[in-house]
Parts: sequence; structure tokens; C-alpha cells
Amino acid sequence: MSDRAESCSEDEFFEANEDLSSSSSSKLVNDVEKMAIAGRKPIAPGCSLNLPNRRGDDVVVVADTTRTQQEEDDLEANIEGSKSVITHLLSQVRVGMDLTKVVLPTFILERRSMLEMYADFFAHADLFARIPDYSTPRERFVEVVRWYVSSFHAGRRSSLAKKPYNPILGETFMCLWDVEKSVPADHDVPEPMLEKGPVPWAHRNCVSFIAEQVSHHPPVAAFYAEHPGKRVSCGAHIWTKSKFLGLSMCAQLVGEGSLTDHVHDETYRVTFPSAYARSILTTPWMEMGGKVELTCKQSGLSATIEFLCKPFVGGSRHRIIGELRETNEKKPFMTLDGLWNGVIHAKSGNQTSVFVDTTTMMTVPKLVQALENQGLTESRRLWKDVTANLPHNIAVATDAKVVIEEKQREEARRRKETGAEWHQMNFHGTIENGFKFNHPLSTRL
Repeated sequence: MSDRAESCSEDEFFEANEDLSSSSSSKLVNDVEKMAIAGRKPIAPGCSLNLPNRRGDDVVVVADTTRTQQEEDDLEANIEGSKSVITHLLSQVRVGMDLTKVVLPTFILERRSMLEMYADFFAHADLFARIPDYSTPRERFVEVVRWYVSSFHAGRRSSLAKKPYNPILGETFMCLWDVEKSVPADHDVPEPMLEKGPVPWAHRNCVSFIAEQVSHHPPVAAFYAEHPGKRVSCGAHIWTKSKFLGLSMCAQLVGEGSLTDHVHDETYRVTFPSAYARSILTTPWMEMGGKVELTCKQSGLSATIEFLCKPFVGGSRHRIIGELRETNEKKPFMTLDGLWNGVIHAKSGNQTSVFVDTTTMMTVPKLVQALENQGLTESRRLWKDVTANLPHNIAVATDAKVVIEEKQREEARRRKETGAEWHQMNFHGTIENGFKFNHPLSTRL
């Protein structure tokens, strides 16, 4: 890996919008048409979905959308017109400085919380749910790798680097992906198993997800997803460390994820790459970088995946390479090469084939509760006034953001004065040892 990639840490420079604005309508039409061709049942934003949820609350789907081209142009114009603000901001920091407490301009924010961004790891929920279907340890491991390398493109479709909202302490995000048509459940799921799961209104044949900001200083988030009917689950904790690097910013995701196939009693541990916002004085763009490991103790299989940063001279952006190995074998049984947001090829022996093609793969839309049915600290409801006013009403969006952040500071001061401790709602653990979901699937089988 190049020195440039090795020298960096990380923060939160990712993107992928989801809102209910009319600007997403043309993209939605295209998505619905593609879903129909692929045999999936399209569901429009704002429509009630006939899910067998127990509480009777409305559940709506919000189509994954990027900004329209006009919104992208507006954002770039905002950046161009605000370079004096950025220059002043950069004058307050030094190379290597931790950016955790640095307040970045509102106009470069992505219109969603970092917690919702983590949900994009499951944008291909069908790949995740199918992992237990394969008969051999090697086949299952290859599918874990396929799911993993395909999980980064969904939330990073724009060429511009944008930063999600910093979640406040105790903030949560819940959603699910309905995979009933593409991945039929193999196991019966009684009601009690669902009631203690991550999403109370989930049904037996879906991937459900919850994320919570479990610490503010340092900023640590935990998330958990499961498909009870397929007996597969995944949990992770991520400490976001950010640094200023001169002409770029870097966000390092410190922590690990753990995917468990409960059918075959296999656990796969994964780490995460870093993210970089480059060219921050002109038009910032985003790339991933760093080496990650995927391992399975039970089978002895392992993979090393490297996200390559673009060299200063020549080379391409967004390249990824990888090697998959059996226990104690020096020679990999499969190698990977391609673009993590494009096509990745796999070579096994003398055979080369397409391993992942993110340009044609359909993502599964997230299902969320209607805004009015969400709790006060659920991400979309919490940040709704900020989201509604970006990118055009920057001053109003900034004021709404300040209100949220000042309330968090006041609550922190109150806890300090009274000696009260913060207790996580859905996860337990420590900064040193990580956080786990309170009621994982393994305890409910």
C-alpha cells in the first residue's frame, strides 16, 4: 500500500441521500422500472406497505436517491462561493489534528445521519441473507466476501465528498429490507423472537437493522442486523477517528464487525477501510483506502482486501484488490481486482469471471417507519429540519443543527453536574472491548 494511504486515518466523508422531496421522483421512476424488470415488487415512497407488523404503525419505503444534477451543481456552487469560509476553517487546524471537535460548514453536509449511512452495508440485503444457503465452508466464505466488497458503493454514488451528520449520543436509526420475494425464509420465526429483535415492527422474512450512537467522546456507533428466517446476523462497533492532512481529510473506522451464520455455526470477523476527502480547497472528492481482513476461525479461511488510494501521478481511483486463502496456504485460491464502485473480477486458477458488478446490481430499498411514528431521537425525525433545508436554505439548516447540538451539550453538562452516568439503550459494552446488541439472534434461537 502506498505511503499516502498508510498515513491516513478517517472520519465521515460518505454519501447517499434518502428524502421524501419531489426532486427524487424521476430517479424513483427509474428504480421502479428496474425493480419490475428484475422481478421485485416496486413500492413508492409514502405508500403503506402490507407488512404483518404487530403495532399497526404505518411503514413506508423511501427510495435510495442521489441528489439531482441541479442539486449537485448547487452544492458545488456553494463550495466555490464559500472558499473563504473553508480557508478560514483550515487556518484553525494543523496537520495531524483530530477533527472530532471541529465544526464543519453546514453546506458540505450529507442530508442524513452517519447512523443511516451504516445501514448501506446491507443495501444488498439479499446477498447477506443468502450466505447460509451455500453447502461448503469455502462457498459460504466467498459469499461473505462478495457481500462485503459490494457493500460500499451504495452510499457513495456522487463524485463529491460530503459528510453525514455527526450522531448525537443516544441517537438511533432503524430500518428493514424486505427480501421475501428473492430470499424465502428457511426457518419458522415465532413472535417472541421478533419482539426482542432490532426492529419491533419487522416480519419473519426481512433483514432488520438498528444503529445507536453509544458514545460521543470518543464518537462510537454500534449497529446490528439480522434475518431470523435465514439464521444469519451481523453486529459491529465503529470508533470514528478523523484527522486533517493538509489538502485532505481522513476518517479511520476503528473497530470490527462480526457476521454469524447460525445454521453452520460459523463467525466471520471483518475490519473496515478508511475514507478520505481529497482536494478540499477546490471540489472535494472521496475515496476509500487501507487494508482490511476477513477471517473465519471455524473454517480457517481468510481474505485480505486492499482499497487502493489514487497515486499522485497516474493510476485510477477506487481500485480494489484482494486474496482469499485456505488455512496455512500461502497461495490464494482466488484473487480479486477491479473497482469497488464498478466491476470487480475474480480469478481462480485459470478462470476469470465477474465477481461483483455494482453498475448493474440492484440494491434493496430500505423500509422505515413514517416520520410521525418515529421516536424523538431517531435519526430522520431528529434531523428533519436540517435535512429539509439543505442545500438551499443554509442559514435555516445551520440554526436547526445548532439547536440539536446545543441541547446535547446542555444534557452533557447536566449529567456532569449531577454525576449521572449515560446508559446505552440497545447495546452494551465498553470503548475498549466494543459493543454488542442486547438481544442478539443467538440468544433467541
